[in-house]
Amino acid sequence: MSVSDSDSSSHGTDYKFFLQTSRDRLLLEMMGSTRTGDSRSTWKVLIMDKVTVKVLSHCCKMSDITDQGISLVEELFKRREPLPSMDVIYFIQPSKENVVMFLSDMSGREPLYKTAYVFFSSSVPKELVNHIKCDSSVLPRIGALREMNLEYFPIDSQAFTTDHDGALQELYGENAENSRKFDACLNVMASRIATVFASLKEFPRVRYRAKTPDASEGTFRDTIPTKLATAVWNLVSKYKSIPNFPQTETCELLILDRSVDQIAPVIHEWTYDAMCHDLLDMEGNKYVVEVPSKMGGEPEKKEVLLEDNDPVWLELRHAHIADASERLHDKMTTLSKNKAAQVHSARDGGEISTRDMQKIVQALPKYKEQIEKLTLHVEIAGEINEIIRDMGLRELGQLEQDLVFGDAGAKEVINFIRMNQDASPDIMLRLLLIYACVYPEKFEGDKGTKLMQLAKLSEKDLEVVKNMQLLAGSSINKKTTSSSFSLKFDNQKIKHAARKDRTGEEETWQLFRFYPVLEELIEKLSKGELAKNEYSCMNEPSSAVQETTTKASARSSNAPVVPEKKTTPHSMRSRRTANWGKSHRSDDGHSGDAVLKNAALDLRKMGQRIFIFIIGGATRSELRACHKLTTKLRREVVLGCTSLDDPSQYLKKLKMLSEIQAPQQDGFRF
Repeated sequence: MSVSDSDSSSHGTDYKFFLQTSRDRLLLEMMGSTRTGDSRSTWKVLIMDKVTVKVLSHCCKMSDITDQGISLVEELFKRREPLPSMDVIYFIQPSKENVVMFLSDMSGREPLYKTAYVFFSSSVPKELVNHIKCDSSVLPRIGALREMNLEYFPIDSQAFTTDHDGALQELYGENAENSRKFDACLNVMASRIATVFASLKEFPRVRYRAKTPDASEGTFRDTIPTKLATAVWNLVSKYKSIPNFPQTETCELLILDRSVDQIAPVIHEWTYDAMCHDLLDMEGNKYVVEVPSKMGGEPEKKEVLLEDNDPVWLELRHAHIADASERLHDKMTTLSKNKAAQVHSARDGGEISTRDMQKIVQALPKYKEQIEKLTLHVEIAGEINEIIRDMGLRELGQLEQDLVFGDAGAKEVINFIRMNQDASPDIMLRLLLIYACVYPEKFEGDKGTKLMQLAKLSEKDLEVVKNMQLLAGSSINKKTTSSSFSLKFDNQKIKHAARKDRTGEEETWQLFRFYPVLEELIEKLSKGELAKNEYSCMNEPSSAVQETTTKASARSSNAPVVPEKKTTPHSMRSRRTANWGKSHRSDDGHSGDAVLKNAALDLRKMGQRIFIFIIGGATRSELRACHKLTTKLRREVVLGCTSLDDPSQYLKKLKMLSEIQAPQQDGFRF
């Protein structure tokens, strides 16, 4: 298959983003394919294991599954009622235990179900296929036996995890390379990443952050991206035998680890999304809100999900918190005025006609729903702004960003610590971690201990800084003769700054200077400017493929973009129009499906996908960068990671690097 054929199949007139493609494969390709012949109109049972139930719950809702004729969802290893008149769909991992349980269900004179449609989440070893074929009583009862190759966990329209929350400890902890978990973790991770490309029918150029030849004193940690890239490439290259799978490269994959940017996980990110997860007591995307009791008693607690099917959240999540607050106020005012004007115009006309009354009544539920959504987000934004004021985060945020951009140093950090002795330990620790990234020499000898004492932090907190050094390994820009570690992200060796200000970028809100290193890397990757000695490629593309990629990049760069103007920074209360924050608009009377349809029309000229995978966890600022660059480059940027971490989670993981990890148990939950 040629690259052009692949482009037409993957990026046709109906371009689908990563999550939508994954969802359609499960609902239509897997469940929908079983609705044939006698099984078309019958209800079915869906059986999954602990991993595949997570995969499905990240992609679909229960109502989606019911629409495909599923009446019952059960776990493979739980005792189940025999339903011999019903067909069953198995969506399971290709493990020996799972296959044995499946055969136990369907063998003998009295199987639990009528016909079984079996779908495996990843490649099935030949011995397991032979094991199934050997059972002559089961074979006639199998309606389908297929590899779905879908064993990743979408967390966003353009992001997924491999569900390796303990990857930092299992791969980067002390003596981790001698642990059994090391190879097991890398192998499962590689297998799940590979299923992404099998699922989307994309054949990647596999690039990875490589250990430089002169880093002779490097540790095993420096080789982890290389090992993962090798494992992924070995798996993906076997997919060429899948029907309609591309035979030449159709996309980019860049594998990194957390050492590429250790500031992003701890700095305060000022977007609505990041602030929600950083400052509020949230469990995943769940936010608990108090609502008035229907019985007139104490307020009741209600769980709400902040996710993509909430249009207000979708519009504002990547906006600056001050911008989000202003826009929420504007929306509430506009919506109230619109509704009041409708009622007033109806009254001015004298008697209200039956038709007008019907329209008003029909509009009430939608109006109520819009008001409820806006009220929820107004409450959340208000709580965040109150926390910002109470904790004095604006001053801290300014110092953090000044440190990163080389506009502050030891004097400013020490003054802040002395003037804020009542600040929480986590705030002080996050500040000192940023300080250690920019000024590593300040933590040599007993200097770090003195700083920790001044900030009233414990020896255990100092251990966190040392653990960050473990992650850094022999960084690309670190001299092996140096006793300190450095996290500089360009070849500037003198200036104490971890970032350069972006030229041509609009900056109207304060505390919006920071950007993750990933943003620069993606732009360089798109332009073909990644340094080959720092970022190696498992499969160097042929000249024909390079020419096609260049044309695709040129085509996307020629697309019309919103002109950017360099403006003078304003206060946090100044108005900001974020051109990359308005790709979706909420249903507040000013926008609707038309905006989404126009966006879909623009997607017809999307270039080749870019996949990024970060070992050790990604951050919300990096996810925001992927969304931003998808619009800017006209190439869908998909972020993969072992986990998506908020600052508090990342700090806990850093602390655990030198501790023994307790065994983790997964529950069955949909």
